[in-house]
Amino acid sequence: MSHKHVHLLETIFRDPINANIHFREVESLLGHLGARVETHPGARLHVWLNGQEGVLHRPHHGHTLGRQDVKHLREFLARARCTPSQYEAMQEKTRGR
Repeated sequence: MSHKHVHLLETIFRDPINANIHFREVESLLGHLGARVETHPGARLHVWLNGQEGVLHRPHHGHTLGRQDVKHLREFLARARCTPSQYEAMQEKTRGR
């Protein structure tokens, strides 16, 4: 994963919740993680990642996610086993080969 994606993943899980995350960057991260994304009418995206299914919403005003949207994204990524610590563990495992 690129440094940019790693930093974004860390930002998503950092407290306090950052409300300056651009949705297009989240879409790029999801694609890089291997998520399957389907666009639905309105601002909804149906996302499948690591056997988990979720619905995310594009921001209605502006391009950045609100705090509640970041919280929802964080919960989805955690269910899909895509947290910064899980990514680090996977990297250590790959380096050890």
